[in-house]
Amino acid sequence: MAAQHFRVLARDPNTRARLGELHLAHGTVATPVFMPIATQGTVKMLTADDLEALGAQMLLANAYHLHLRPGETLIAQLGGLHRFMGWQRPILTDSGGFQVFSLSTLREVTDEGVRFRSHHDGTDHFLHPETSIRIQEALGSDIAMVFDDVVAYPCPREQAQAAMERSLRWAERCRKAHRRPDQLLFAITHGGVYADLRRWCTERLVAMDFPGYAIGGLSVGEPKEQMFGMVALSTELLPDDKPRYLMGVGTPADIARAVALGVDMFDCVLPTRLGRTGTAFTAQGRLNLRNARYATALEPLDPTCDCVTCRRYSRAYLRHLFKAGEATGPRLLTYHNLHFYLRLMDRLRAAIVAGTVHQIVDEMTRLFPDEPSEREA
Repeated sequence: MAAQHFRVLARDPNTRARLGELHLAHGTVATPVFMPIATQGTVKMLTADDLEALGAQMLLANAYHLHLRPGETLIAQLGGLHRFMGWQRPILTDSGGFQVFSLSTLREVTDEGVRFRSHHDGTDHFLHPETSIRIQEALGSDIAMVFDDVVAYPCPREQAQAAMERSLRWAERCRKAHRRPDQLLFAITHGGVYADLRRWCTERLVAMDFPGYAIGGLSVGEPKEQMFGMVALSTELLPDDKPRYLMGVGTPADIARAVALGVDMFDCVLPTRLGRTGTAFTAQGRLNLRNARYATALEPLDPTCDCVTCRRYSRAYLRHLFKAGEATGPRLLTYHNLHFYLRLMDRLRAAIVAGTVHQIVDEMTRLFPDEPSEREA
């Protein structure tokens, strides 16, 4: 089913990076791609018009949150998630496994599924693989994810193995339950930071022949070198003709490094979350607008940036907006940060053709050293 949906167009001769093309129901996506996070059907602070102007190719929404509020039935009645959001480009929906793990209380996991209490109103819910697929099919996303059992770090080997084996069983159930022909279903690899478990899980998922594969269970607190060790192993094992998605990662340096290892798809909350708190990504590294030295700074956030924020507003004005509690400040910084991320992806795609991905890896590592990634809950 999946091979015709993804095509590798070029490869960087000096790394494992590849330029690709992912064909989805709502359009063709150039990879490597960064997906801004629209958890509850919106990217915080921005409109669909903003995202189109920024050049966002694809968004990530979350089945857990949309199931709880307003509900997939209502969204389906209103024409599906794309019409509901006013967004006609591709959407990927996360299944909700990570959110059940990170947000819900009284979480009880069995082989059948997960019983949890809503973080909104305390109501009890039971989510199993078939329900997750039904929700995502009703939403009408271009890519759905299998329901998985996510564990924290550090995690004993026995627990990581049990969660991995459960996730494999759930992946098979999701595959059998999935019926929507215009929606791709991606698998998620697990195994924690245990290489043999990762290998075992990945090989079994590859045998199930999904149209795409996510590398899951990372960016949950493990050291960066362990994370990248698991990424390198995973991309060696995953099919060359299927897209590879590293969930919840990451910083500009993380993304560049993972692209060099052969990853095609990314999402992370960092550019929007940090934008809302006054931190900008720039060609000189991170910039914290709340610093008093910017109170009289007339230069733009990033003199090398051509986004609306940098073309029109000074650091002093933007700092004033944050100090005054004006919503325009977080909006303008969110816009700039996503512009930075999306232009980084443009640069990486061009660098694959030019054979210079390693130069961007070095640059991003120098500008953004040892920063943690964050995954949206």
